[in-house]
Amino acid sequence: MPSRRTIAQLLLAIGGFALMFSVATIPCIAATPGNDASAQQPAVEKQVGTIKTISGNTLTLATDTGVVVTVQVPDNARILRIEPGQTTLKDAATIHLEDLQPGDRILVRGRLADDSKSIVAGIVVAMKHGDVQARQQEEREEWQRGIGGLVSAVDPAAATITISVAAPGGKKFITIHTTKTTDFRRYAPDSVKFDDAKPSTLDAIKPGDQLRARGDRSADGSEFSAQAIVSGSFRNIAGTVQSTDAAAGTLTVKDLASKKDVVVRITADSDVRKLPPQVAQFIAMRLRGAGPGGHPGAGGGASARPAGGSPNGSAPGRGGMGRGGAPDFEQILNHMPRAQISDLQKGDAVMIVSTEGAQSGAVTAITLLAGVEPILEASPGQTLSPWSLGGAPSTGDDTGGGTPPQ
Repeated sequence: MPSRRTIAQLLLAIGGFALMFSVATIPCIAATPGNDASAQQPAVEKQVGTIKTISGNTLTLATDTGVVVTVQVPDNARILRIEPGQTTLKDAATIHLEDLQPGDRILVRGRLADDSKSIVAGIVVAMKHGDVQARQQEEREEWQRGIGGLVSAVDPAAATITISVAAPGGKKFITIHTTKTTDFRRYAPDSVKFDDAKPSTLDAIKPGDQLRARGDRSADGSEFSAQAIVSGSFRNIAGTVQSTDAAAGTLTVKDLASKKDVVVRITADSDVRKLPPQVAQFIAMRLRGAGPGGHPGAGGGASARPAGGSPNGSAPGRGGMGRGGAPDFEQILNHMPRAQISDLQKGDAVMIVSTEGAQSGAVTAITLLAGVEPILEASPGQTLSPWSLGGAPSTGDDTGGGTPPQ
């Protein structure tokens, strides 16, 4: 996943890909002879967004700041097309205004019009809608092939991170190698959008953080070379609903671990689901180590799939069961209907994955799962994965306002 993006930081703004512009490529505005050049030059404006409409030589641009801007494209404007992944205009192809279509991603740089409400373009750099979609799909698949887990150690000198992931028989530790070119991002407080993740560094990652990396793993799976890493400090809460406020989009939950009340914000990006009683009983049975027929020993493990799930919320397990028969919450929950705050009642047991809020005592839900009484009885320490359903990286939607990870 605002004008929070600079031209050199369009990794997320234009479909998730870096784009840097050379000042030399921008047409200069000549100074009026005999006058001070800086005083006579019109203001230069730049905007990034998605084309909404095209009429003649006028574009309506929905910008990444949420503003709609009118763009006038004169005959002498340069219009270039680049492919997702290109980092300079060196190989950009010259196209014409009629080649642009609604849905294309563009960067516009030009003069601010006299009415201060529109831009007269000097240069338009476009990424075609279809190209962006294809690249997004490619990046989603790359994240799926990546790895995620709980950070257990960080070694700045060696530029490595050690994470733990669930494996048959217990935890498995994997060493992630980073380089100077590794792209580090970190989730922002109170945000569940990957698109809001801020540029970060290796030093910001701490033991206990959740992490997901995209890159290449070694043949034996014990090491991983990271091209990109997104990390965050997440909080797992298991508790009971004390009250709800649908108008404010919040609920108060008593945390069973701390015995304190926590205010949970539910946003449009939060994933709220409620398990039917028979499904909750089935998961509880598996957590106790009983097979589908009620025979002990058929199940395996007492934890849900950890942060190694795929960015779009899918998981490799079949039929909602992880390796060794352990419940795979990602698969199970993907088939559960979404719920609303109004569906929750006082006393309901819930499991929540949240971001740490900017305000003390308040969090923003990534995932909230209700109807979990049998699960908490079977496994009081049971938690959800931050990457389940809504928290994992994705490359964004067509408008550049991506969702971390569906």
